[in-house]
Amino acid sequence: MTEYLLELVPTYGLWLLAVVTFLACLALPVPCSILMLTAGGFVASGDLVLWQVMGAALTGAVAGDQLGYRIGWVGGNGLLTRLSTNPKSGALIGRAVDQMNRRGALGIFLTRWLFAPVGPWANFAAGATAFNYIRFTLWAIAGEVVWVGLYVLLGYGFAGNIEAASEMAGSALGILAGVAAMLGFGYWLLIARRQDAA
Repeated sequence: MTEYLLELVPTYGLWLLAVVTFLACLALPVPCSILMLTAGGFVASGDLVLWQVMGAALTGAVAGDQLGYRIGWVGGNGLLTRLSTNPKSGALIGRAVDQMNRRGALGIFLTRWLFAPVGPWANFAAGATAFNYIRFTLWAIAGEVVWVGLYVLLGYGFAGNIEAASEMAGSALGILAGVAAMLGFGYWLLIARRQDAA
């Protein structure tokens, strides 16, 4: 399927990019990152225009995020209410909602690009927990700008070798994710130690 979609980029580039990023933000397994890299390569060769490629990818991603949030809002809110009636799961859900309200903005931002596979599920969770819609939208857009910019510009820079750009993006994001996880774990240990000392 990936090769077929890549062949369509020169003809249907902008529309294809918007549709694929939209579907990726709804947790459908589509090769959006490789398509953005490829579109960046076509920008470098002069076949596509940079701002149009970035605009199409960003539009699709933001629309997918919005629909994911709405799905969570409509379907997840009722589910969480039903699950909250059980004292054990109710306490857990209460803590999860509290964490979402306190730290959700950073989570939304990072799951757009650094932890992208979690992004669609973060959209559903934000809607289900009634996370502030405006905060969700602003942080989601900021994260999508980083995601789209990173992949399209890498494709532009490595126009002759999209495979190398893909490997570089994967390695860089893997290193960043590892550092972020390590810092998060260290912060959690520090908080836990302070609580034990108190």
